This record gives sequence, C-alpha cells and structure tokens, in this order.
Amino acid sequence: MGKFALLIGVSEYAEGLPPLPAATKDVVAMQRILADPNLGGFDEVQVLPPPTSQQMAETIEEWLSQRQSEDLILLFFSGHGLKDDRRELYFAASNTRKHLVQSTAFEARKLNNFLRSSRPRQQIVILDCCYSGAFGAKDDGDMNLKDQLTAEGRVVLTSTSAVACAFEDKESDLSVYTRYLVEGIEKGTADLNGDGFVTIDELHKFTSAKVRETSPAMSPDIITLEGQGYDIWLARTPQDQPELRYRKDVERKARTGRFTPAAQRHLKALRRGYELSDEVAEAIEAEVLKPFRDHQRKLKDYAETLAESFEDDPSLSCGHVIDLKEYQQYLGLRDQDVHPIEEKLVGRALFLTPESIEKTVIEKTVIVEQATKQTKPQYPTFRFKTVRVNEQGEIVETIPREAECFTEDLGNGITLEMLRIPGGTFLMGAAEGEEGASDDEYPQHQVAVPEFWMGKYAVTQAQWRAVAGLAQVERELNADPAQFKGAKRPVERVLWEEAIEFCKRLSQRSKWLYTLPSEAQWEYACRAKTTTPFYYGPTITTALANYDGNYSFGNAPTGEYRQATTEVGHFKPNHFGLYDMHGNVWEWCLDGWHGSYKGAPSDGSTWESSDGTNVLRGGSWSGDPEYCRAADRGRSRAVNRGVNIGFRLVSFAPRT
Repeated sequence: MGKFALLIGVSEYAEGLPPLPAATKDVVAMQRILADPNLGGFDEVQVLPPPTSQQMAETIEEWLSQRQSEDLILLFFSGHGLKDDRRELYFAASNTRKHLVQSTAFEARKLNNFLRSSRPRQQIVILDCCYSGAFGAKDDGDMNLKDQLTAEGRVVLTSTSAVACAFEDKESDLSVYTRYLVEGIEKGTADLNGDGFVTIDELHKFTSAKVRETSPAMSPDIITLEGQGYDIWLARTPQDQPELRYRKDVERKARTGRFTPAAQRHLKALRRGYELSDEVAEAIEAEVLKPFRDHQRKLKDYAETLAESFEDDPSLSCGHVIDLKEYQQYLGLRDQDVHPIEEKLVGRALFLTPESIEKTVIEKTVIVEQATKQTKPQYPTFRFKTVRVNEQGEIVETIPREAECFTEDLGNGITLEMLRIPGGTFLMGAAEGEEGASDDEYPQHQVAVPEFWMGKYAVTQAQWRAVAGLAQVERELNADPAQFKGAKRPVERVLWEEAIEFCKRLSQRSKWLYTLPSEAQWEYACRAKTTTPFYYGPTITTALANYDGNYSFGNAPTGEYRQATTEVGHFKPNHFGLYDMHGNVWEWCLDGWHGSYKGAPSDGSTWESSDGTNVLRGGSWSGDPEYCRAADRGRSRAVNRGVNIGFRLVSFAPRT
C-alpha cells in the first residue's frame, strides 16, 4: 500500500477571470505537510504546474492509471470553480476563458469518471474553490455536488457549499480553507480525540469550525456515500510537545465559546504546568483566539449599531432594518448570530420581506426625485431617440427622449457636452441567472444615487488634446496617446492617473468640478432606468454597439468585427442620452477593485480598495458582447495603457 497525492493550484488565468494569488501558495503549503514523514508521510506528492484544461485531464488520468487498489490517493485543487448554463461544475485551468467554460475548463463529471474507473479504494478529493464562480458567486441550488463528485469509497472535502463562496486569508497568504487544513495537520489541532492521528472526519470538523469563525459566509462540507471514508487516517500528529498540548487546551476552550474567570485561571495554571513562558503562551492564545475575538467584536459592533438605530427610530422602520441587515452582511454575521441580540435589545428578531424592501425602494425613490425638483438653473434641452430591441436584437420600438445639458467650451471650437442624470434608486449588479454573469457581479443590491452630470460621450481625442494643453497640476500628459487616430474617436491608451490629471486640469479651468464616475454612478447611468442586460433590451447587435461581432449574446446573430474604435455618437444613445456605454472603449471608474459587492456602499459613492487595481466598465471594441452588459465589471492596474481603455467624465453643480 502506498500514499500518493496530486496537487493542482491555478493562480493566473486567461481573459475574464481574476487572479487568485493564494492558489499556488496553497499547493506549496499542502505539499510541505503531506510530504513530511512525521506528518502526512505520503510516498509521493506530485505538484502539477498551472496546467491548461487538456494538461489537467491528461495528468490526472495518467496519474490514476499508475495507482493500485490498495493505495490511498489524494487529489487537491485550489483555484476558480465555474459552472455552465446547465449548472455543471468545472475547474478553471490556466487557459480557461469566462465565456468559453465548456471548451477551456476541466469538467467535474470527467474527473468523477476518472476516479470511478480507477483502482484505488481509498480516494480523497479536497476542493478549495467556489462552485458557482469564485469569491461571491450566486447559485440557484440546482448543482448537485454529490451526483457530480461522489462514488463508492470516495470522500470529498469542500471549502464551501454550491451556493456560497470561498475567500483568501490576508494574514497567511493562503486561502481561508487551506490555511486551517494545514494548521490542523501541522500543529496537530485537528486530532480531536488525541489518538495521535488526524482522520478525514476530524480534519473536516476542525477546519469547518475554524473557517466558520473566520468567514461565516463559507460553509465547508464533507461528502461521502453510505458513510464511507470518514475514518481514513490522513496524517500523524506532531510529537507531543508542551506548545502543542497548550494549543489544544486553548482550542478546546475556544470551542466552548466561554472564557469565564475560572477558564482564564485554568489556562494560566496550564502554562505553569507545561513550563511555558508567558510570551510563548500568549502568542499561542492570540493566534487561536483571534477568530473568536474578531467574532465577538463584530457582535459588539452590531449591538451598538442596533441600539443607536432603535434610539433614533423606536419603531425600526423598514429603512432602518434594511440598513441594519446590510451592515450585518458587511460584518459577515449570520441571522442566528444576531437574532439573540435583536431579541434582547428590541424584543424581536428582525426580518426583511420582499414587500417591505419594495416599499422602501419606492419611498427612497420619491425622496430622491423630490429633492431633484428644487429650484435650479435652467439648461438647454437635448432631444434624441433611443430604441428597444427584442430577443433577436431586432428594433421593435423607437422612443423619443430629452435631457438637460450644458456645454463646456474647451477653446478652438472644441466643446464638451454634459447631460443631467436625475437621481434615483436602482438594483446594482447582475440579475440571478443572467447570461454571462460572473461572481464579482453579486450580490445584487439596491443603491440610491444623487443627481450628477455625465459626459454625453467618452472623452474624445480632440477634447483630450485641448485639456492636455492646459496648465499641469501633478503630472505631464501626452497630447496624442491614442493608437486609432481621429478627433471624434475616443482617446485610448490613457492611464488611470492620467485620466485623474485630465479631470484636475479641467476642474481648475472651469466653474464645474470634474472627476471620474464612481462604479455605482456608471452603472446607474448606463442602465438609465432599465433592468435588462443592455439598455437596448435583452441582447445587442453590432448595429447598436462596437464590439467583437464574431461572438453573439442570447439569440442575437453574430455581426461585424471592426477591430478598432468608432467615432463617438455613431450608435443610438440610451434613455439618458448617453452614447457608447456599451462597447467601443472600456471606461475607468474611481473605485478600486473588490471581488464582490459584499459591503458595497449603498449611496452611489466611491468604494476604495487597497487591491492595487481599478474598475473598468462598458466593454470595448475588442471584447465579446457579454462584457458590454450593464452589470459586467472589468479591472486593470492603474498603470495599464490599453488600446481599448478610455474614460468618461462626471461633473457636479457649479462652484460659487
């Protein structure tokens, strides 16, 4: 009998999938503990360099063909988990493209077939990935993991369920789930019965408890058939040392959730008994108790916020409840965590119903719209026509519209037209089940956006050249950076910081304040009161936008691929009078990148991030139509000078 492991981690991907830096680090950490003769004791631990889907399939099949019936095998995967329109599960490979999942990712059913036809009777599969798209995906519950991944004699450990998401751990550089897999084996804390071995069941129980403390939104699972596989011995525990024994004692106290004075005195007595220095013991306590203490701090924050809300509005109107539940989601607390607090402070658990949410949305919309009706300067009216299409992309209605506008004179006959975008409330993000939707477009959430003004077009090369000639504020600007030349074409190859410099120069010259849009402002303006994937309707064609016409969306036909930008104003505008919000060039937003909308602001403001990348919106001439959807989100490092990246301005009331 031999013990063999195959470890696969994919951190970098092709177009459409964000990187997962922790994935390859997860593999290194797992290799260390499994290959250690005093821990995992595996005879062979093979690490597969980030593979293509074909390489992944060939390596797994060949690796399994070399194993015997008495062998124990372990297959570990860390990376993106994806699904197709049939809700089938796939593992993303280095060549996987978001819109070509079936042909560029490795299908879970194929892995199941490989394992089912292989000889080893003891099979362990550990998956550290999301099953409906990585970091914050939605799923409708139709994916049956048990059917897709289990077979007789096999046990599967998963980092989270089919309807949840998996996260990276900022402190350890590993994913949250793998961090505790490694800790449970390496430090022996997963040996729950103290017999010197870590079984699969013990590892699952330990890891699940730790993950739920750290990331309550995750729900690790163990899947077997007919109860087989729970008692497989995966690893030995380290030799019994005072530090390990004390760690187990602290873990045991942490699991009770109670740190009474007696418990604290007991721990101090154990320190002395194990002859541990205060420094070593306190370091162990700090590490073990951090998730518990973080959780307690979040509960305290929620309780204080609830008390303040109750004092402000003893009736706790629906608006207050919605805000409380959004804050609860931001803290990562479950209903069962906060209901006891709610019952203690206000006498009842707080719930939201679809009816109450709809009522509040209507109330907020009325308030915002009333605010916009206050006396304001009169501006000229811009009249235009937009269109609505059916599912085949055929125009079925032409709609006359109008919008207020003002014109900024940039000199030498160059002008900048800005349209008033009325304030309102909308649902930001993709609707559940929307074609092409990605995990970063969820959860869909309501946002109230105050009035602002937005450029009728993306900034053109003529406008860029005019402002580049103004006095420098912080950095130099190249007056002619674009690859596709044309005064009325959008400027491209513009860095994020250069777009900011453009805004500062223009603001310094004008009585208006100019900036890039927040991501919420951009999507609100793009949708223009519509809820379909595109402001034209359920689909799009190359007669309506500039994108790669070799690809289609929904039931629409393929079309022209222009392979360059087009002049602004070439296509029909949306209901607010804005042109080219779908396609032509990606547009920079102010916001930094976040992998989901968990904790996103609900007031339309900018959401900063330390990720080092900034948000792009709208798709481009070089991309597929699904990237042109109103909900689609792109990102790029601020130093990226792409031939498909431009920007659009927003402005605010004149300064006095």
